[in-house]
Amino acid sequence: MRLSPVQDSIVAFINKTNWIVFCFINICGFGFMPFDFAMGVLSGGLIVTINFFFLAKTLKQAFTPPYISTHNVVITKYYIRFIISGVIIFLLIAGDVVNPIGLIVGLSVVVISIFCATIREVKKLIFKEAV
Repeated sequence: MRLSPVQDSIVAFINKTNWIVFCFINICGFGFMPFDFAMGVLSGGLIVTINFFFLAKTLKQAFTPPYISTHNVVITKYYIRFIISGVIIFLLIAGDVVNPIGLIVGLSVVVISIFCATIREVKKLIFKEAV
């Protein structure tokens, strides 16, 4: 089972938008916020953007012949990434390296990107129906 061109397009759009949003919020963070807040935004954004990239790569590999993976492999990789992310976030907050609110803002990068992708696809559907 391969991803359809539409699904590939959406995933590619989200990956590209992740980096654009990440750069934008970091410029704003380092330009207008205290250093620990900006470091939280940077750290959270990197964690979630890299995590999403590897999730998309894992899922694409899992469904692309001839290397189709079992669901156990996909779930194991997911939990390994989840645990590593949790440990990193814990160390950043416990070590007082970052501001937790800035970290949450950074972790929101993928949510913003998915929201933008949703708006883009709904807009395509509306204008397709109008024609």
